[in-house]
Parts: sequence; C-alpha cells; structure tokens
Amino acid sequence: MSSLVGHQIKQSDKVNNLIQELVGEVTKLNSQLTGIRGPQEEFKDAAKAKLDSTGLFRGRPLHYPYMGTGAGRGPYVELEDGSIKLDLINGIGIHLMGHSHPRVMAAAVRGSLADILTQGNLQPNNEYRLFTEKLVKLASKKSRLKHAWIATCGTMANENALKLSRQKNSPARMVIGFKDAFAGRSTMMAEVTDNPAYKQGLPEYHEVLRIPFFDKRDPKSGEKALSAFKEHVAKHEGNISVFGFEPMLGEGGYQAAPREFFVPILEFAKSKNIAVWADEVQTFTRTGEYFAFETLDLGQYIDLCTIAKTAQIGATLYTEEYNPKPGLIAGTFSGSSPSLSAGMEMLDMLGEGFLGPNGRINQIHKRFIDGLNKLNEGSCKGLASDAGGMGLMVAFTPHDGKKESVNTFLNKLFANGVIAFPCGKDPVRARFLIPAIIQDADIDVALKAIEKTLLEGV
Repeated sequence: MSSLVGHQIKQSDKVNNLIQELVGEVTKLNSQLTGIRGPQEEFKDAAKAKLDSTGLFRGRPLHYPYMGTGAGRGPYVELEDGSIKLDLINGIGIHLMGHSHPRVMAAAVRGSLADILTQGNLQPNNEYRLFTEKLVKLASKKSRLKHAWIATCGTMANENALKLSRQKNSPARMVIGFKDAFAGRSTMMAEVTDNPAYKQGLPEYHEVLRIPFFDKRDPKSGEKALSAFKEHVAKHEGNISVFGFEPMLGEGGYQAAPREFFVPILEFAKSKNIAVWADEVQTFTRTGEYFAFETLDLGQYIDLCTIAKTAQIGATLYTEEYNPKPGLIAGTFSGSSPSLSAGMEMLDMLGEGFLGPNGRINQIHKRFIDGLNKLNEGSCKGLASDAGGMGLMVAFTPHDGKKESVNTFLNKLFANGVIAFPCGKDPVRARFLIPAIIQDADIDVALKAIEKTLLEGV
C-alpha cells in the first residue's frame, strides 16, 4: 500500500461520488425552502423553549429570536419556528455564498474527512499550505504583501498585525486609528475600537490616537484628517508604531471614502516610518475585488493586511519588512480542515464572474442602492435616506436614525422576513451584508419587505 493514503482518499472516485450524492440529497431537501414564510403554529412553542434555553445558559437572550434548523437555500434560511427568512446579514459576514451552496458543502465535507478536524500552526495539513499560498498570490498582485499567517478569527488576525508592527517599530507602541473604528473583541482590540458601549468596565490604556474619517458633506474632510494625523505625530514623535484603518467603516456606519482621502494620510505615515495596516476583516471579497485596497488602488502603501469572515478563518498578511521574529505569533489553532477547504472553494468561486467593475458584486450593489433610493424618492419619501456602502456592504438610515427607532425598524423587518443589523451612531443605520449569490428577484423581495416595514412606522 502506498504511504500517501491521504492523497488516495482525496482522489478516490468512490469517496467523491459519495460526497456528491450526499450534497445532492441535501440540496434536494433544501429546494423546498422557497421565499419568505412566517412562523408555523406547530413549531412556535418548541422554538421558544430552545431560544429561552439558549438565553438562560449564555446569560442573556439572543439579539433576534433566531435559531436555525441547519437548513437553508441561497439567501434563505429556515428557523426552528418554521419561518423562512431572507438572510441579509449572513452571520455578520461569514456566509458569502449564502446557505447550503452545493460547492461549499462539498468542500466542507471533503475537509471533514481529513484525519484531523482542526489544524494548527505546529502541525498543519495541506489545506493550511494551500490556503496560505492562495492568499499571498491574491494579495501580492497589487501590493508588496509576501507572507500570511493563519489565525482563528478576525480579532486574532488583528492582534497579530499589531504585534508585528510593534515589534518592527519598537519601542514605538502607539496606534493611530479612525474615529468610530471597530477592530474586534479582545482587550486590545476593544481599545482600538471607538465605541464606549463595547468596553464598559475595561481599563483605558491610552495607546490609541484618533483622527476623523471621511465626511462627504465636508469638502475639507481630508485636510482635517491629515492635520489631526500630523498633530498626533508631532506630539508623539517616534512613539507611533502603526496606522490601522478599515477601508470602509464597518460597525462605524458603513461609511466609504474615495482614494483621494486616503493617499495623503498613507503617504505621510510612510514618510514617518509608521506601519500601514489595512483591516479588511469585513471588506475582504466584498468590494468588487478580493481586497478593498485593490478597489481603492492603495496596495503600494500597505505593510499589513488582516482578513477573516468570508475566508472562514482569520489571517494576517505582511511584507518582508514586517516578517516577525520566531515566537511572536503562534497559537495552537489555525483553522478547521472543513473551514480551510470551504474558504478556498469560495475564493475560487469569486473568480467566476463576481469581481471587476462589471462583475456580479457591483451589479448587486447598484440594484440594491438604486432600489433604496427609489423608495426614498417615492412611497417612503424621507424614510430611507443616505443609502451607500461598497459592493456587498450596503446601509441606509431608516426614519430619524435614532437608536430606538432604528432598532424598532430592524425588529419589525425581521418579523417581516428580512434579517439586517444596525451599525453606526448619530445616525444609527440599517446594514446589509448581502450574499454574493443573491438573485435580482431576491433583491426585489428584500426591497418590498423594507418598504412595508418603513411604512409601518415606529
């Protein structure tokens, strides 16, 4: 018998046929999920008991009464109460190809047949190697990024980016970031995040400096941001290790900015030997290219880039200059074999007509934004303002943009069959992380539900 049994398993026609048979059967069952459907009476009590139990054991209720059955089809997902929702938040951005995509399921099953379910940085399998290679090849096309380190999530990818920048630029330790930024849930990433509600009771380390993000209503927005950056550098000369930024604010309100806003800031950072870190945990694969720094043509400035969510795992990409010394970044876990396999499959799928100026992602963006604008100009005049975003990341301001009224709107929208989520403050906005596989007819379903919900008022 060959010593390379693992390769025999992967290449086995019998194994592959069984995988396709299994996926085909699940796909056939999922085909029953057609369109939005309300809760079914016979399942309501059992669903409530499961939701109550979940809230009890985790110490607080779920944000929405959402408990999936494990079945879904494209943008639609079935819940334990028998309802079918149009899922436009996708686990806050994880399910790029929606629910139960046959190719993604098949890739995940192949990964799950490996000898280990969880791979590590000490003992990886080939999926680890292939995923790292794919990320580097994609990123290096339009940047100097040369290496990638896999982590379990976006927060850990961001922690690694900060560690790399501080080691390279030691003893500098300060971070410059945008106001309203979000970076993750660890203690340090909560510090980088500009939202007091996410760090109640946590100590302040006073290691993060803020500059204002782009304001499309202010023609001097770029000048003000650059001026604030220069003031921080003058005050903390030699003690700023990195400028970390989201190419488009995520939790901060889905606010986008043009290339012209970023370039002077990035050029000044480079002139002061401050590392430039692009936090693409949410924007990765969503802006019409693999990376938002490609969409904005900023790759030449990037020293560090972090990704997660659609990749199914986290990763930190970095240039040769920021390659760390042994021991700085490690960790037992890197990613599960099914996640690595499914993530690679989705990256391959994106190359099949989704990317580029005329790709499906930009088509989806235009149709959704145009639809929201038509609502604001027509039946919902004044109720759906400031629609915007990038690619599959879309948001608008419902009603007056106050927290209470937006939360009421989103809860009613959930009841009407569409899942969205809030972002930003002053105003609070309704955001959508649209799956790349959504069809135009499904967008129309979403817009009708949004219209209905807006007209119901708050």
